[in-house]
Formats: sequence, C-alpha cells, structure tokens
Amino acid sequence: MRLTDFWQRLEQVFGVAYAGSVANDQVLTELGGRTIKEALAGGEDTAVVWRAVVAAYPERVPSRLR
Repeated sequence: MRLTDFWQRLEQVFGVAYAGSVANDQVLTELGGRTIKEALAGGEDTAVVWRAVVAAYPERVPSRLR
C-alpha cells in the first residue's frame, strides 16, 4: 500500500481533522506501543500499520477498507 493511500484511508475513517490527531496521539499495542506516525517514521510497512489500525478500531473501519 502506498503511503498516500494509507493517509486517504485514515482520513476516510476518521475525517480529515481527526486523522492527524489519531496518527500523532493514539498509541497502538499492535504497533509495539508506538503511534502511527512513529511506526511509519521507523520504517514499518504501511500495510502492517493499516492492519494495526483495523485491529484497534474494528467498529470504525468499513469492510471495504479492510
């Protein structure tokens, strides 16, 4: 998954304004206790990070984006 696709999906799920906050502030256990931005900056594959978002917020991510 391209990084631009990742950010588009995150914005679709959380909205443009809130997606940045989720990426900066929410620590995900699925990412080893890192935020989305920390994981991406550390070189984690975008598909791995997206799967962590889906696992952390299953009720928010529509099936078409999983």
